[in-house]
Amino acid sequence: MVTPTADAPDPGATRDIGAVLDDWHDAAAHADEARYFAHFAPGAVFLGTDATERWDVAAFRAYAHPRFAEGRAWTFHATARHVAFSADGRVAWFDESLATERLGPARGSGVLVRGATGWSIAQYNLALTVPNERFADVKKVLESR
Repeated sequence: MVTPTADAPDPGATRDIGAVLDDWHDAAAHADEARYFAHFAPGAVFLGTDATERWDVAAFRAYAHPRFAEGRAWTFHATARHVAFSADGRVAWFDESLATERLGPARGSGVLVRGATGWSIAQYNLALTVPNERFADVKKVLESR
């Protein structure tokens, strides 16, 4: 169960954002490409785990399409989520801890914007979490590339 932790200008806004993000993750888990990409705002950006992965929606969709077409996108479940809002309540930013099937523990963060039809994802940043005591090992691997 994800527990909202920030005060929202609109009492339902935190719940609405959670519903958008949960549905977005569910769309990926069920390889529903149309539903997944419908959650992005115009001009949105997806930042992946690789340093080269900064995609606009069209490029990200081109990358992800084969996975969706094969019916095996990815499965992420938020285990915790924190949301904050701009003073006017039209922009929200969040971070979420993720349980994933392939990556292990991960973190997502990003920005949503409220438009005429509700909340849309303007930016999502997927990151792998590395325990501090293991970072020297990870750094060595990265430097050996």
